[in-house]
Amino acid sequence: MFDLDARWFVIVNPVAGSGRGLKDWPIISKLLRDHAIGYDAVFTEKKYHATELAVEAVNKGYRRIVVVGGDGTLHETVNGLFIQKKCATTDVLLAVIAVGTGNDWIRMYGIPRKYTEAINAIVAGYSFLQDAGRISYYESFVHQVRYMANVAGLGFDASVNRTYNRLKERGFYNKWLYIIGTLLMVFRFRSKRFTVRVDGREVLKNVPVFSGAIGIGRYNGGGMQQMPHAVADDGLFDVTMIRRLNNLKVFLHFRSLYNGSIYKVPQSMFFRGAKITVESTPESPVEVDGEALGYSPFEFTVVPRALRVIVGERFAEASGLQEEKSDKEMKMSS
Repeated sequence: MFDLDARWFVIVNPVAGSGRGLKDWPIISKLLRDHAIGYDAVFTEKKYHATELAVEAVNKGYRRIVVVGGDGTLHETVNGLFIQKKCATTDVLLAVIAVGTGNDWIRMYGIPRKYTEAINAIVAGYSFLQDAGRISYYESFVHQVRYMANVAGLGFDASVNRTYNRLKERGFYNKWLYIIGTLLMVFRFRSKRFTVRVDGREVLKNVPVFSGAIGIGRYNGGGMQQMPHAVADDGLFDVTMIRRLNNLKVFLHFRSLYNGSIYKVPQSMFFRGAKITVESTPESPVEVDGEALGYSPFEFTVVPRALRVIVGERFAEASGLQEEKSDKEMKMSS
C-alpha cells in the first residue's frame, strides 16, 4: 500500500495554456517517472474542479500536491487548501509545473518553464513559506471570500483581465493575447474614484484611479512588475495605485509596467500594509491570480507564511534556504 504522505497528488488542467496541459502531459508524466517521483494524477473537468480535488486529496491523506497548469489552476488549488479542515495549510507541500499562459507566480520563485528543470526543482526540494491573501468582495450582492497566492488587480487591470478571458472564451489563443487585450481597453476604460485604507489609515479618498494592484508576489499580467519590491513572506501586501492617466501617458509609460520602473511614473503611489480596504464609485471589478471575481467594496487581509511551496534553486540560495534541502525529507515513494 502506498504511503500517501510521501506520494504526490498531481492536478492536471488539460485546457491550460491553450490545451498544452493535455498535449504535454505524456512528456511531463514520463519525466516524473524518470525521476522516480511517485504520483497519482487527476485531470480537472470544470471550473473550480481543482479546488474540489485539492480538498479531496488532503482528506485522503496526500500532503504533496503538484499543479500542472497556470496561475488560475494554482489559485483554485490554494483555495482548496484553505477550505479543507484536515490539516494546517503549511502541512501540504505545493509545487507547480507551469503550462499556463501568464505563469506569473513561478517568475517570483525562479521556477523554470522547462519541464525537466521544473521537475528537478521538485526533486531538489527547496521549500519556502509564503504569505497568502484573504479577500472579501461581492458577487451579485452576495458577500464572498477567496484566497490568493499572488496578485489582485483593480481598475484597468481587472477590466483587461475580463477582456482577455472573453477573447479566450471566443477561441482566440496567442502569446500576445494579454497585450492585445490591454491595448483594446486603453481606448475604452474610464477611471473610477477609489477610497483606500492601509492598516486603518486613509491613503486615498475619492481619487480617480487608473490602475491598482495588491500583491504577495511581484508579477502579474504575463510578466508585468507592478510590485517590483514585494517580499512574499514579510506579512505585508505591496500596494501600487496609479492615478488617472490619459491615453498618451498610458502608451508613454507602458514599458514601466514590465521593467520594474513603475514607481518612476509620476502618477504612481506605493503603500505597504497587512490589511487593505478599497471602496469605489461606481463599483469596480477585481481579478485575483488572473481569475475574474466580483466587485467592490473589497477587504484584503494577509495570512502570514501560510503556504509551503517548492521554489527554484536560485531563489532558494538568495533567500538562504540551503539548509531546508533534505534528501531524506524529499525521498519519493515510487
